[in-house]
Amino acid sequence: MIEQTAKNLNILGRFCGKRDIETLTADHLQDQYGWKRTDVMVLFGGSIVSGGDVLADAMKNGIAEKYVIVGGAGHTTDALRQKVQEECPSIITDGLPEAEIFNRYLEAVYGLKADYLETQSTNCGNNITYLLDLLKYYGIVFRSIILCQDATMQRRMDAGLRKYIPDDVSIINFAAYKAEVIVKNGQLAYFGNIHGMWDMDRYVNLLMGEIPRLTDDAEGYGPKGKDFIAHVDIPGEVRTAFEELREIYGGNIRRANPLYASR
Repeated sequence: MIEQTAKNLNILGRFCGKRDIETLTADHLQDQYGWKRTDVMVLFGGSIVSGGDVLADAMKNGIAEKYVIVGGAGHTTDALRQKVQEECPSIITDGLPEAEIFNRYLEAVYGLKADYLETQSTNCGNNITYLLDLLKYYGIVFRSIILCQDATMQRRMDAGLRKYIPDDVSIINFAAYKAEVIVKNGQLAYFGNIHGMWDMDRYVNLLMGEIPRLTDDAEGYGPKGKDFIAHVDIPGEVRTAFEELREIYGGNIRRANPLYASR
C-alpha cells in the first residue's frame, strides 16, 4: 500500500510540477525554442527557497532580459520567512513580503538582484494579474516568459497566465524543484535533498489541494467554476492517483484561506 501511495504522489507531483525545458540555459532555449533568452523570467514567492536558487542560476546564465519576483503575503509566507531567517540571520524577514525576502536572499547568497518586485499579491490569481499590471506599468512588452513557482502550484500558475495573454506568447514552465517520493524504512521520504523542501505532510496537503482547483467543474477554478484560470485537462492517470490518495488522506486537502482572497 505505501509503495502505491508513493507512486501516486509522484504522479501528482509530475503533473503539477510542470517543466517545459530540461535546464534553464541559453543552449537549451536555443535548441528547444530557437532563441537564447526570453523577454521575462518570473519567480513567484509561494516557492520554497530552492526557487531563489533556480532564479540565481538563470540570472547567471543570462536567460532573460528582465527578472521579476512576485509575492506579497499568502499561505506559504511564514514558512519562507522562517527558513530564510534561519539560513541568513542577517536578513530580518519578519513582516517582509515574499518578493523582498527572495530578493534579499539573492543579494546575500549570490550578489544578485531582480529588476522588479511585486509585493502586494496574496494568491495565485492576483500573482498573475498584479504581475501583468507591473509589466504594463513599466512598458515591458513580452512575447516569451519563464514562470518559476513551487512545484505543487506550477501548473495552476501556467493556467492562470494563459487566461489573460494571447496564444502566441510563449510560456516556459520551470517548477522550482522536482520531488520524487520513495519508501524508506517503511515511511514516505524524499529521494535526494531539495533546498527548503516541505515536510511530507505539507507536501501531500499542497498536492491534494491542487487537483480540485485544477478540475474544470463547478467547484474548481476553471471556466466552468470560479473562472480564475484557463481550462486544464487532467489525465485519467492523475485523476485515478488523486482518488486513491483521497481514500488514504481523506480531508487532507488544502482549503482556500479567505485571509488571502483577492479584494
